[in-house]
Amino acid sequence: MWYHRLLNSFRPHRLARDVAREHEFHIAERVDELIARGMSPDAAAREARRQFGHGGTMREATQDANLFTWLDAAWRDTRYAARALAASRGFTLVAVASLALGIGANTAIFSLIDAVMLRDLPVRNPQELVVLSFAGGSRDAGEFTNAIWEQVRDGDTPFDGVLAYGDLGVNLADAGEVRPAEGLWVSGTFFETLGVRAARGRLLARGDDVPGCAATTVISHAFWQSALGSDPNVIGRTIAFSGHQVEVIGVADADFRGLEAGRAPAFYVPLCAQPIVEPASGFLENRSYWFLRILGRLPNTTSLVEANAALQAHSPAWFRSTLPANWGADNQKSYLENVLAAKSSLGALSGVRQSYSTALLILMAIVALVLLVACANVANLMLVRAEGRQRELAVRVALGAGRMRVVRQLFTEGLLLALAGGAIGIALAFEGSHALVRFLSSGRQPVSLDLALDLRVLLFTAATALLTAILFGMAPAWRAFRVDPHDALTAHGRGTSHSRTRFGFGKALVTAQVALSLILVTGAALLLGSFRAVAEVDKGFDERNVLIAETDFRMNDATPEARNAMRQQALARLQTIPGVSSASMSFRTPLEGKAWNSFTKVPGVTMAKGDDALSWINLVGQDYFSTMGMRLEAGRDFTMADRLGAPDVVVINTVAASRFFAGRNPIGATIELQDGPQTTRSYEVIGVVSNASYRSLREEPMSQLFLSLAQQSDYDGTVSIELHGTGGAASLRPIVMRALAEVSPRATVRFRELEQQVAETMRTDRLLASLSVFFGGLALLLAMIGLYGTMSYAIARRRAEIGIRLALGAAPERVSRGVLREVATVLGLGLTLGLAGVLATTRLVEGFLFGVTPREPSLLVGSMLVLGVATLLAGYLPARRAAAMDPMEALRQD
Repeated sequence: MWYHRLLNSFRPHRLARDVAREHEFHIAERVDELIARGMSPDAAAREARRQFGHGGTMREATQDANLFTWLDAAWRDTRYAARALAASRGFTLVAVASLALGIGANTAIFSLIDAVMLRDLPVRNPQELVVLSFAGGSRDAGEFTNAIWEQVRDGDTPFDGVLAYGDLGVNLADAGEVRPAEGLWVSGTFFETLGVRAARGRLLARGDDVPGCAATTVISHAFWQSALGSDPNVIGRTIAFSGHQVEVIGVADADFRGLEAGRAPAFYVPLCAQPIVEPASGFLENRSYWFLRILGRLPNTTSLVEANAALQAHSPAWFRSTLPANWGADNQKSYLENVLAAKSSLGALSGVRQSYSTALLILMAIVALVLLVACANVANLMLVRAEGRQRELAVRVALGAGRMRVVRQLFTEGLLLALAGGAIGIALAFEGSHALVRFLSSGRQPVSLDLALDLRVLLFTAATALLTAILFGMAPAWRAFRVDPHDALTAHGRGTSHSRTRFGFGKALVTAQVALSLILVTGAALLLGSFRAVAEVDKGFDERNVLIAETDFRMNDATPEARNAMRQQALARLQTIPGVSSASMSFRTPLEGKAWNSFTKVPGVTMAKGDDALSWINLVGQDYFSTMGMRLEAGRDFTMADRLGAPDVVVINTVAASRFFAGRNPIGATIELQDGPQTTRSYEVIGVVSNASYRSLREEPMSQLFLSLAQQSDYDGTVSIELHGTGGAASLRPIVMRALAEVSPRATVRFRELEQQVAETMRTDRLLASLSVFFGGLALLLAMIGLYGTMSYAIARRRAEIGIRLALGAAPERVSRGVLREVATVLGLGLTLGLAGVLATTRLVEGFLFGVTPREPSLLVGSMLVLGVATLLAGYLPARRAAAMDPMEALRQD
């Protein structure tokens, strides 16, 4: 077999020839060096012979312990190691590939961790920035209303500067399919507090954020290059944000990519421009609209404790001044209990960091185990190779080479392997990290990370390569240090007579590989089982062949009533399109990442806890439930009669029916939603539908209320039109575009398939499952290679013994069983150690599991069976070769 031939490629006569050539080469090099220093050729030859030993001995010239001598010796070691590795191409290829995969995987995951969790913000003194949040009261989120921001901005704060920002999404297209762009609403103090510079023009200042301000914007350097073609005349140019013209006053510095890892805003618009850019939202005056994050710059003379004491003192007055007038008495009381606090962690700003930091750390642990398996595999290969080179090493020692020189030579070979693996690993990491970012991104939530190989990533890769060289290079080097030249030169076969005893360390390495592989394979089985459980959850709707067309008619210069008529006309046209079995309209679609809830009252029913009265709301039109594949359990669906002016009606799900009516028939009953401090709006229950996922596939079914979209006179925003196609969702896009253009040439639409929207909610589960399966399979393959190499070489070393046993009448089956017993011993020890490791480590992934437990017996047993079969298969091949050995040929060779 190729592996067997690879490990036994050296022959004694070839070794002697190579050693002699190497010796003469060193003498010639030394002669050239001495001549270059001014010595005559004859004198240089005599001096070189004296230094290296006349008659062919190889004594090291250690008298000149200077830098030049050390570099010269290192260069010779490197060249000799490179030639030795080139002579064993198969071994070198397997070793470098193993290390490249291990180092590349570690570098790829670390580069993501670096970009998401470790890098400082590209602003002035980022360590001085703190994030405002809530220290107590009813809210625990870190978002605020504009009213609260104005109190902080104008109040007596302990900060050198404060800023606020919130998300802003716009459409850059005038009509047709949406060209989405993500930016930020920012306060006038945003850039000043951060200390960001302008690449062109100027940045927003305090004077740009005053009531009645003009609609201006600062764009990012990346947006200026990609969307505007690096236009040198960009200052003063206007851009249409959702149909509203905004003037560009500056381009931000190229190094500034925003405040949140994973998000790169394309533009920055002052808060005061809301009446122009989003005239219908009115969020500046809305004291119930929580959308702003607030940061402060802490002066050197003020501690975080002192800052929090000042915020605590000011909080009562600030919250009294911003109390929402339309909240009920209980909610107002809870609001007044809020206290502001400052936190030094800017990582709380990043949704990507909050979503994926734990997953990345788990992946880092997984790839670290893979690297250990790869190191054990390469160490095993090097041990096997060192056994085959004992005669070569013994010749070098006998000719005068110091033992430390031999050790250094072997360590140099290991270092070259690690450096080659690290270089290839960096290339793999570059591609792998970008692929992972694409994996994490979605159409609605793109992830943007700076994955440049900065100094920290390069140092990590270099340290990893050096550590791997130490881990797998010291074992063969230590064995070379213990080589006895007399035994090596007089022993029969390909090594010393003690090789079987010494080779036990190789089997110990394979045992460690099996144990680590079991941890990785079991982790992969758990995460894969969890992903399957999430994917098989009963969602309560049918996502197949459903196209969502998020439609906006607000670019038309028409009244809200006229735009509502356009929506109804568009829906009527789409319902008649061939290939559309049903169509509907709604405010929200399942699992889209947005939510709306409200407290619910039912006359005569008192909830045990306040949260029990919380219901999740959606506005839907006629045929919504049939289009989404939701079952109507009782009552009726919405009809054309449920329009503005008709009695308000609601359809509830079965959770709401059981929670609010406890066995009573809910049809005809009344549900109230609070619509002000003293007023409520009453709805008659007309139907009950099956439960359906709302925010996440992992959550338990929640109370949901479906209101008639046609009865909401105050809503004039985007709506989602759902179309169930008979021939697939994607084929409906051009038809929908034409139909909407016929209703309104300036209508905009953003397409997404419901099936893809559901898949995007499982990105973290899919990422962990996919990568853990890949790395688990890689570890399993490396363990099989390690065991195959170990047993192949062990059989080669015992060739004479096996030949004698076969010649004396031993059955081939008995020989193969003896080899398999050794394999089973290694496997048993590895599984025992691995099982202990599994029980100790699987709790780390417990937070990501769904539908399975960390110690799921079936998955544990299945993982052990997979590893056992693979290991026995790797051991069976050399066992079969041992049984098929020709006794006479084996004895003749030895």
